[in-house]
Amino acid sequence: MFAAADEYGIHIDVDERAVERLLSVTPDDVAAAERLSFARNVFIPLTTACRYTCTYCTYYDVPGEATLLSPAEVREQCRVGADAGCTEALFTFGDEPDDRYTAVHEQLAEWGFESIHDYLYRACEIALEEGLLPHSNPGDLTAEAFADLREVNASMGVMLETTADVDAHSGGRRKTPGQRLNTIRAAGRQGVPFTTGILVGIGEEWRDRAESLLAIRALHERHGHVQEVIVQNVVPNERSDFAKPGVETMRRAVAMARAALPPEVSVQVPPNLSPAAELVDCGIDDLGGVSPVTDDYINPAYAWPDLDGLRSVADAGGCSLVERLPTYARYLPEDVRPSGVDPAPSPTNRDGWIPSAVHDRIRDDDAHGRRLRGVARGDGPLDPRRA
Repeated sequence: MFAAADEYGIHIDVDERAVERLLSVTPDDVAAAERLSFARNVFIPLTTACRYTCTYCTYYDVPGEATLLSPAEVREQCRVGADAGCTEALFTFGDEPDDRYTAVHEQLAEWGFESIHDYLYRACEIALEEGLLPHSNPGDLTAEAFADLREVNASMGVMLETTADVDAHSGGRRKTPGQRLNTIRAAGRQGVPFTTGILVGIGEEWRDRAESLLAIRALHERHGHVQEVIVQNVVPNERSDFAKPGVETMRRAVAMARAALPPEVSVQVPPNLSPAAELVDCGIDDLGGVSPVTDDYINPAYAWPDLDGLRSVADAGGCSLVERLPTYARYLPEDVRPSGVDPAPSPTNRDGWIPSAVHDRIRDDDAHGRRLRGVARGDGPLDPRRA
């Protein structure tokens, strides 16, 4: 496999024989996990401005209507999350706003920030100050942007969605698979523990799903940075008439992901969007970030399950339920990594996967640091009232 660059990013060539093998996979071909993990987060929608106009997305707002949280609002949401026992500050927003979003750019300039990424850096610092580990999903980034933002992030992510050109991404301001693949590669080159995934039901075919999963695998094999892959079904909403994929479609898609990916890469489904209890035997081992204090602002009509709801999913599969940090255990430094977990090979141009600001936050001798270390060890409390 190799990556070829063009004006839209990169293209990953995948082995046709591997595609054919993956297309034959069924749930009977994979094993169920022994445990399910999740992260407790506070979801912080830094801005709803986005340069793209994907037809299935309700998150973005048009120019003149887009919101931008202030530093004070970011700090307050982080404090609420930390008080609720969260470990992760999930910063999500649309890709860097283009020139149409004059009000957003003017407000950022008034606050003293040159760009939304400059502001994201400060928001991550605030999260660390308040006892949370930042996980940012800022859309397409260059290697230079990753080099800056990794210094204040425990992990980062972007959904590949699909390597296919689908009508859902059409329009003058369109998202391209090449841009997404280039972003995933750039994260790997900068040593960022990374989350990505596929979106099922936006017009792609089964072969497209197989090729997408194999492209992700190829980038992980080169850089070792993909910690989890989300298999997410599209859901109907006010902007989209895409039908929600059926259970059998999701079972096959999840099984394909488990078969395609190395064992160390987790397969995740969002428990507020997917019939997670019916997918445990297909190889999922993670339920993603779940918030006890905020909505899923990308899919606001679909409420997060509570802790009992997560336990019921684990019980359905005969699994144990454990809490994790936004950074998976193998990427953690030795002094905070749980015993028995083999470390990930070091990134090629970094001393380690976790920046000093995040490492220091985990090691701090305060209530937040003790909570973070407990979750890192794997014996952190599932009930925040016992933290």
